[in-house]
Amino acid sequence: MKELVVISGKGGTGKTSIVAAFASLAKNAVLADCDVDAADLHLVLDPKIRRREDFSGGSKAQVMPERCTGCGLCVRLCRFDAVHQSGPGSDGTSVVAAVDPIACEGCGVCVHFCPEKAIELFPAVNGEWFVSETRCGPLVHARLGVAEENSGKLVSLVRSHAKRIAQEKSLDLVLIDGSPGIGCPVIASITGADLVLVVTEPTLSGRHDLERVAALTKHFGIRTLVCINKWDLNEEMTARIEERALGLGLKTVGRIRYDQSVTRAQIARKSLVEYQDSGTAAEMMQVWCEVLEALNIEEK
Repeated sequence: MKELVVISGKGGTGKTSIVAAFASLAKNAVLADCDVDAADLHLVLDPKIRRREDFSGGSKAQVMPERCTGCGLCVRLCRFDAVHQSGPGSDGTSVVAAVDPIACEGCGVCVHFCPEKAIELFPAVNGEWFVSETRCGPLVHARLGVAEENSGKLVSLVRSHAKRIAQEKSLDLVLIDGSPGIGCPVIASITGADLVLVVTEPTLSGRHDLERVAALTKHFGIRTLVCINKWDLNEEMTARIEERALGLGLKTVGRIRYDQSVTRAQIARKSLVEYQDSGTAAEMMQVWCEVLEALNIEEK
C-alpha cells in the first residue's frame, strides 16, 4: 500500500480538482480528504455517508453550580477571560462562576485550583468525520466546526482510518487531498507518506509558496513532484518555476492549462476526466501516469 498526498502552498491552485481527476482514474484506491478546515472533495464525488462520528480534539471546563461558593479564584486565574461570575450559588445568595465555552482553551487551571472541586473538564466536540462510499471508491472525510482548533489531530484520524480501510480491502493506494500551506494540518497530512505532489500556479506567490512547501517535504525526507496548474496564464513565470523546482531537486511532472471546462465539470458534480477525455483532461491523465510511475504502481 502506498500513500500519495496532493498539497499546495496556497489555496485556489486547483489541488482538489486534480485529486478528483486522480480519484476517477485510480482503480484500486481509498480516498481521504485531509483539508478538514475547508473540505470540498465531496462536492465532486457525491459521497453516500455510511458512518458518522463526532470528533473531540480537546476539552472544555464546566462549573458545577451546586458545588460553587462564588469565591472568584477561577475568574482571577483564567488568563483567557473565559470565566465570569453569574447567577446564585448553592446557598442561594452568593454569585457563582460560569465558563464561556468559546473562550475556554481547556487548559485546566481552574479545575486544578478550585478549592471546592466545582469545575470539571469535559470532552469538546470540535467537528465530525465520515466514512462514505463514492463511485470512485471509499472516502474518509471530515468537517471541522466553525473557529475550532486541533485540525492536525482530525487529519491524523482521517488518515489512519483511510489506511485501515485500504488494508482491510487490500487496496493499493491511499489518495490524500491535503491542506494548503505548511502548517500543522499539512504536516499531519504528509508525515510518513510515500510521495507528495505539489500543485502550484504561475504567479510570484505560487513560486514563493512552492519553495516553502519544498523545504517542508525535504525536512521530512519525502519524495516530492511538482505540477504547474493554469500554466498558460503566465508562460514566463511557468518557466521560472520549473527552473526553480529543478534547482530545489524537484521534478516537474506536468503542465495543466487553464480551462473553463473544469468549472463546468464541477457544476455537473464530475471530475474533468469524467466530463471530457481531451485537452486539459489529457494533461491530467499524463500527470497521473507520471505519479503512478514514481509510486511504482502498475495501472490495472
